[in-house]
Amino acid sequence: MELAEIPLINNEAIHNFELVVDGHRAFIDYRTKDNRIYLVHTEVPVELKGRGVGDAIVLKAFHYIEERGLKMVPLCKFVQLYLQRHPEWNRLVA
Repeated sequence: MELAEIPLINNEAIHNFELVVDGHRAFIDYRTKDNRIYLVHTEVPVELKGRGVGDAIVLKAFHYIEERGLKMVPLCKFVQLYLQRHPEWNRLVA
């Protein structure tokens, strides 16, 4: 299955955006306050490294945030690096 076809899960109970690939769970830990989502930490299991899963989950999270009219605060270094490579998404930064 291609990454584009795998749905993003918003696990609100534990404040995680999740992507399950080949039975492995990648996630972005987040917090919310008002209309802002603070992206705290991204983690991709070693089994999925080098397959674009980190970029895919960040991109899916950005779409989720944009579709809901929210703003983000990118505290996670991985998310910050993604924004440097894809500055068009800076429109979501609070």
